[in-house]
Amino acid sequence: MKETVKLLYLVGKLRIGFAIMLSALAGMAVTPGVKPGAWPIAVLALAVLLSSAAAGAFNHVVERDLDARMARTRARPFVTGRLNVTGWWYAAIVLTLLVAVAGAALATNAVAALYVFLGAFVYGVVYTVWLKRRTWLNIVVGGLAGSFAVLAGAAAVSPSLAPAPLLLAVVMFLWTPPHFWSLAYVYRDDYAQAGVPMLPVVTSDRTTARAILAHTVPLVGLSLVPVFYGLGLLYFLFAAVGGAWFVHTSLAFVRQPKRDTALRNFHASLAQLSLLIVGCLLDMAVR
Repeated sequence: MKETVKLLYLVGKLRIGFAIMLSALAGMAVTPGVKPGAWPIAVLALAVLLSSAAAGAFNHVVERDLDARMARTRARPFVTGRLNVTGWWYAAIVLTLLVAVAGAALATNAVAALYVFLGAFVYGVVYTVWLKRRTWLNIVVGGLAGSFAVLAGAAAVSPSLAPAPLLLAVVMFLWTPPHFWSLAYVYRDDYAQAGVPMLPVVTSDRTTARAILAHTVPLVGLSLVPVFYGLGLLYFLFAAVGGAWFVHTSLAFVRQPKRDTALRNFHASLAQLSLLIVGCLLDMAVR
């Protein structure tokens, strides 16, 4: 049983899923208006997590040939044979997504449910199937998946979206490329061997570093703007600290584009997002 749970955790990419779920709660937190009750919030959070898991599992199934050619991913369950791809997997993925969307609709509203669906669709179909093997813009468009999670949380409070959650959704959109490009730079040889045209594979070190900085600076700047739309000093402090560190490591990567500076920038991106989400949730708690 323990091994089964571990495999499902890996296949559903639940570590990413929990971050996406918290992003939805952050979107809800920054939206003005009466928040839903505890049960609707819990159901929406679970719906976002399940939809993310469905998209993550679909990604594992579709990319098992790529995963087999990459050192970082060749131990994944569908590559090693610990799990076998059958029609039941596709049925389970579709059913999980349907349950997630239906749960979001019943607990909140149809607009929030639509955003839950779109987040999974963008990651599972647009990013994984249509773009990843074809263009370096794959992760740029794929960044919409996280944005839709924020919008789902916001729509649960008010289907007509306010400026603060829209800004947070744009921040999530801009955050994904520098976050993932930093990791792709670290594993550039893996992606090149698998034939995946991630930006660090198809362009120079300096161009990659500058593209990362060109995303990081505006996303950090935009992350501070919600203080003009109702968020308080606590949010500002968390966003400013995380953002300053992310800009610092991005500048370091531009000055010295190499593996260790890229890895530090990847970790800084995680810290920045974590502090941003915590700032949103704490700001709501103290209001």
